Amino acid sequence: MTDSPPKQADYRLADPAKFAQNMAKVFEQASVIAKMLADRPDAANKEIEAQVTPVEQVTKTLGAVAQSYMADPQKFMDAQMQLMNGYSQLWQNTWRRFLGEEVDDIAKPERGDKRFLDKDWQENSIFDFLKQFYLISARWAVETVKNAEGVDEHTKHKAKFYVEQIANALSPTNFAFTNPEVLRTTLATNGANLIEGLKHLEEDLKTPDGRLKIRQTDQTAFEVGKNIATSPGKVIFQNDTLQLIQYAPATEKVYETPLLIVPPWINKFYILDLNPKKSFVRWAVEQGLTVFVVSWINPDIRQSEKSFSDYMRDGFMAALDAVREATGAEKANVIGYCVGGTLVAASLGYLAAKKEDRVSAATFFASQVDFEKAGDLKVYVDEEQVEWIESRMSEKGYLPGRRMADAFNLLRSNDLIWSYVVNNYMLGKDPMPFDLLYWNSDSTRMPAGVHSFYLRECYLHNRLSQGRMVLDNVRIDLKKATLPIYNLATREDHIAPAASAYRIGQCFGGESRFVLAASGHIAGVVNPPEARKYMYWTNEEAAPDFEAWLKGATEHAGSWWPDWLAWIVPKSGKKVKARIPGDGSLKAIEDAPGSYVKVKSE
Repeated sequence: MTDSPPKQADYRLADPAKFAQNMAKVFEQASVIAKMLADRPDAANKEIEAQVTPVEQVTKTLGAVAQSYMADPQKFMDAQMQLMNGYSQLWQNTWRRFLGEEVDDIAKPERGDKRFLDKDWQENSIFDFLKQFYLISARWAVETVKNAEGVDEHTKHKAKFYVEQIANALSPTNFAFTNPEVLRTTLATNGANLIEGLKHLEEDLKTPDGRLKIRQTDQTAFEVGKNIATSPGKVIFQNDTLQLIQYAPATEKVYETPLLIVPPWINKFYILDLNPKKSFVRWAVEQGLTVFVVSWINPDIRQSEKSFSDYMRDGFMAALDAVREATGAEKANVIGYCVGGTLVAASLGYLAAKKEDRVSAATFFASQVDFEKAGDLKVYVDEEQVEWIESRMSEKGYLPGRRMADAFNLLRSNDLIWSYVVNNYMLGKDPMPFDLLYWNSDSTRMPAGVHSFYLRECYLHNRLSQGRMVLDNVRIDLKKATLPIYNLATREDHIAPAASAYRIGQCFGGESRFVLAASGHIAGVVNPPEARKYMYWTNEEAAPDFEAWLKGATEHAGSWWPDWLAWIVPKSGKKVKARIPGDGSLKAIEDAPGSYVKVKSE
């Protein structure tokens, strides 16, 4: 039995006359958008602002790979033959399938690739051929980069990233007439979806700087302090770097040692307080902990001269002193998340050098102090690119929030860019309300000095792990910090890979407990026990590296949060009367979540 042709009901034009009318409207709307783009002031500068890496860098990197193959014509011919063989086999299989034979796909989407979920990518011969032709081509391009000889690993890493971005953009799912779902919708609605999609595109171009900002969620569905970041508390301290939030207790007695959480300044803190069911903050409070959270300022030109040392002194140290003053406790336990963890680590090294004992125990969420095996962000970091970023930051004194958000989105461009291009602009649908994606789009700026120091000292030179970082004229040697550490990594983290995060315990001088959570940089951390999702791994035996640790690890169902609680409670002192925010020596300034977190970026 041969493959049946596409069902006419699926691909029949509903009303040719109406379709023609709507296509006229589509062209009219498209011309309005084109004129709007052409009339933007400083259009060339807007394009430069949109770049996350210099175009010259892309050309130079891909040129190095091309030069490698030009130097070895036989290797180039072999690569071409490999591609042609793939195409030939696909043609043969397609013909055999047309004749009614059962054949396996030459190329299948990777696990987790959501682009080809529509049934017609499998059931319709034409779309199945397009899908496999694309996958063969894209994988061949990546493999060609991988096999290039005489090209250093960093250049290969960048080239692979650039090739993947090009391949992602050229996917047949991103074009109306090669995407079965879009094609069916266009024919069934007489093109009304395209009219609606162009309206969305026009709205998304009406940003303060004239750049396209693709909506990933319904921005009107959430408001910080109203239905997101709602845990009750007070801002009890602030300066020109942060606000410090003390959360209201949920129990009559609390543990004596307070908990200070230091989130990354790359994002806003409420990832740990999205809503009552997902809130690590609320859960920790309910366990009897007195919780404080740093809410970093969204910097502007006034913070342009801030340094990493300032963020240590006016950020972590100031918050730590305020926590101790507000509670009367001699010490605090601390948590650092992502780059917040890097800052906490450096600060602990500083305190150890000064022989100051203010922290009882430290926890790290998906953090790095040794950047040798750092994640995908390394694709943006080398001397040439850092200099380019520094030149861009010098214009305003900070890195615009959208540029960093774009850099992160490109790391998962199929999920965070192209899926919304299809949904919003081709299918004409509104994005669904999703608190996590609202947080993801609520980007923050970064002071030039802080960001430059972080890129150079950590990513470029890896000085923190080597005991060569200097803050306020003090050399940071993490081995001198001997406090106990809970080190959480996530298995699918592309920003702080588990193999990199594992080294935190080897850099410090005290005991360390390493725990691996399932999922990625966000979902692996924000995984409340009630959700009964994922799993985590532990290993009570020391291991020289992550791979050896994982071989002997034991899997546990559910959230790692209770495991952390069992670890932190013995380090939190006796039970005392619950502290009310503002009742101590530091008075309440305003209600949580404070005003700093509500400042929007361009």
